[in-house]
Amino acid sequence: MNIILMGPPGAGKGTQASLLKDKYNIPHISTGDIFREAVEKSTDMGIEAKKYMDKGQLVPDEVTIGIVSDRLAQGDCAKGFLLDGFPRTTVQAQALDEVMKKMGKAISVAVNISVSSNILIERIAGRVSCGKCKTVYNLTLLPPDNTHTCVKCGGELIQRDDDKAETALKRLEVYQAQTSPLLEYYEKQKVLVNIDGDKGSEGVFEIISKLLDALQ
Repeated sequence: MNIILMGPPGAGKGTQASLLKDKYNIPHISTGDIFREAVEKSTDMGIEAKKYMDKGQLVPDEVTIGIVSDRLAQGDCAKGFLLDGFPRTTVQAQALDEVMKKMGKAISVAVNISVSSNILIERIAGRVSCGKCKTVYNLTLLPPDNTHTCVKCGGELIQRDDDKAETALKRLEVYQAQTSPLLEYYEKQKVLVNIDGDKGSEGVFEIISKLLDALQ
């Protein structure tokens, strides 16, 4: 199965990706991870991407698409993959279709996790991560007497500036503006499935699992 996982910041994509990766034994591919890997390995595309990243600029579509294409061609993707964070625009989606076509494959399903705005803002504003091991937590799920220390490694828990309440709404507005055309694109291809993300991580995982089991 070749899966695209979509959803706004705070929708729980990372949690679902981790669960789905383990259940279906397919690689979870996030653009952030493969960018870092390509740079570390000094691939042609990685070197090109680094030029923009070092300047704090967005990596152009053609470079991003090249890096994703290289990753999808690796052996562990032969039985399927889970894309997270790509595509973000219809231009990227069209390019991905071309890459898949050359590989003799196609997107099986685009899963969009939809969550109410008020819940998203609450989740984002409560999100913290460990400064050492990068584990992500939500303050509402941590013990009241331990909201500053990572339970895994003891590192300090910090909150990113773009996760603070005053910027959360702006992030969601930008996401909706960018993603609406992409949802329409996959709806026209009849591969889009909207999932109610308000149900919590366990409920969402159960729904997505039933969906994917039916596709196998």
